[in-house]
Parts: sequence; C-alpha cells; structure tokens
Amino acid sequence: MAKEKLIDFETKLDDAKKVLQTLMDPELTLDASVKSYKEGMKTLQDAQKILESATLEFEKIQAKDS
Repeated sequence: MAKEKLIDFETKLDDAKKVLQTLMDPELTLDASVKSYKEGMKTLQDAQKILESATLEFEKIQAKDS
C-alpha cells in the first residue's frame, strides 16, 4: 500500500505540473485560468496529504525500531 501512495503522490505532482503549464498559456481566458488554478490547488493539497501520511508511517516505523 505504501508503494501505491508513492505512485499517487508522483501522479499528483505530474498533474500539478501540467496545470502549471496550462496556466502559463497567454491565450488562456480568465475563467479557464481560475478553473485551472483551483484544480491545481486541489491536486497539491491531495499530494500534501499523501506526503503527510507517508511521513507519519515513516515515524511509526522509526519508533518501532528504537
């Protein structure tokens, strides 16, 4: 399951990069920019949650080994 979380994290980061590329398009309308920005922020929040969960798992493992 930890490997699955890592893949999800990597996917979220790739998705966020794609959103950033979209936002850099000078042809993008304001409405589309706002929509993309919201999507990107949600993606980054999801990635942050996955990272925090992995950190907690790592800390638990370290505590068991101590």
